[in-house]
Amino acid sequence: MERKSRFSQWLRRPRSGAGGERDADAASEAAREELLLAAAAAGFPLAPAAHPSGYGCSCERIGCPTPGRHPVSFAWQTLATTDAEKVTKWLRAQPEANFVTATGIAHDVLDVPVEAGRQALDRLTAAGIEVGPIATVAPDRMLFFTATRGTPDDEDEWWPCELDCHPETMDEHPGLRWHCRGSYVLLAPSRLPDDGQVAWLRGPERPLPDPLTLLETLTDACAQYAGQRPDHHESAAWPIGR
Repeated sequence: MERKSRFSQWLRRPRSGAGGERDADAASEAAREELLLAAAAAGFPLAPAAHPSGYGCSCERIGCPTPGRHPVSFAWQTLATTDAEKVTKWLRAQPEANFVTATGIAHDVLDVPVEAGRQALDRLTAAGIEVGPIATVAPDRMLFFTATRGTPDDEDEWWPCELDCHPETMDEHPGLRWHCRGSYVLLAPSRLPDDGQVAWLRGPERPLPDPLTLLETLTDACAQYAGQRPDHHESAAWPIGR
């Protein structure tokens, strides 16, 4: 409850006077640091990401196709860490940075349209199925964090699946996207263009469920969502443009 309260405080930053603004900024930074360190403590590997800047992206790439939604470094998979000291140094050195968590190491993420995600969550809850951490990516996505399939010794055990996706192939998977090895998602409290936010619906301290316990319900909800919107086309949520 305390973490949720502090995140709400982060969203409602007072604007009354210079002293109030400084106090609000300090509280906001403390709440942001707490949320990201809690994710690291839960075993989520973190790496710094770009953030919205003016009308574009802090990466200063002209025409960046995903402002504020991609890692700062191309070596993000190597940099990703749960080490609290290293994460704290990043936070202090890059106070405006968003953060990503690398998937396929400690967790996977099932990434669905928010309407489908809410329908699936209602069904899973009604069925008594335990769900793990869940985040919303305003305005249109919901992220279900699950245990990872890992990297099996026998690659034949790694079944080929059209749900598997990488950051550069998001536009090919507008429904359910399965982020596993080689992919990433933004972590709360990342900021997106047009006042978008990444926020925890259920925090990272929750146990990670087996993805297969959620998959059928999520795919059914996505199919229903797509059927209700035959002409709907989503833009890619996380891709790195080429």
